[in-house]
Amino acid sequence: MAKPNTPKNNDRDRSGRPTSARGNQQAGSRFGEARGGQRGDERKGGRPSDARRGRRPGKVANVQSAPGQPEDTDEDASEFVFGRHAVEAALKNGSSQTINKFFVQTKLGGEAINTLVGLARSKKILVAEVPKTKLDLLSDGGNHQGVMVAMTPYAYASLDDLFAHAEEAGHDPFFLILDNLEDPHNLGSILRTADAIGVDGVIIPKHRAVGLTSTVAKVSTGAIEHVPVARVTNLAQTIKTLKDRGLWIFGTAMDGQDFRQWSAQGKVALVIGNEGKGISPGVAKLMDQTLTIPMVGHVQSLNASVAAGILMYQAFTSRQGGH
Repeated sequence: MAKPNTPKNNDRDRSGRPTSARGNQQAGSRFGEARGGQRGDERKGGRPSDARRGRRPGKVANVQSAPGQPEDTDEDASEFVFGRHAVEAALKNGSSQTINKFFVQTKLGGEAINTLVGLARSKKILVAEVPKTKLDLLSDGGNHQGVMVAMTPYAYASLDDLFAHAEEAGHDPFFLILDNLEDPHNLGSILRTADAIGVDGVIIPKHRAVGLTSTVAKVSTGAIEHVPVARVTNLAQTIKTLKDRGLWIFGTAMDGQDFRQWSAQGKVALVIGNEGKGISPGVAKLMDQTLTIPMVGHVQSLNASVAAGILMYQAFTSRQGGH
């Protein structure tokens, strides 16, 4: 379940697909350690102090992406830990599930910095080289010493957690897979519906997709606390794993079966595509069956969360014996 650790509504066509589209670098060779009488990573009780693990400053939190460009969801969804020793502790105790990204100041190097970069890479955490001005902004002028990690504000579940959730409920698993969904309002709405019909878990990709943010939590009206969300590095590989564990994978396509004839009994997962691009080609080729939502009106499209809701309720109806 998502537990606290401390936007674009595009249309979709009748198949559930949308009608309109929408660096990791090694640290440098020099290491400049912060000087002065104050340590850059004070601790309390062996943990980073609240001053070093604060929320992103308000003047930065509402920064919007350029028109037509995806938001940097990793940063918008994060809390920050900075200062060399505090970052080292966070990296040692964390993982790619709890840390979104490791930031290192441009052209900053040396043994200590390279050790932190290596630690981040060993845990498959994204490493981003950024200018000092960005670190100054994110730390609200704090003594960051050229390093910072972006922590996830909500905890993610594992794939095994999702299966355990279904087993505890006493039925075959029904998962929802979101293929690079970008709008937090869509994700929040989908979580709300998923909770209402008893979805056993939601799977999202770690990169190029919205994560669990405060906006998602607000829109979900509490559902974020009850629907486990797993975040994975490779969505296609995860789908292959689900197939190996007996699940049938369903997606959307213009030439798919009428969704009203869909029986979602058994072990199933439903894939919902990106607002602008639909289901990605690498994922689409893994579908066992595709579905379409017939329309007769003038506007032959549906919002991503609306299309997901329609399909989820068909699954709910058939799994409850109403099909």
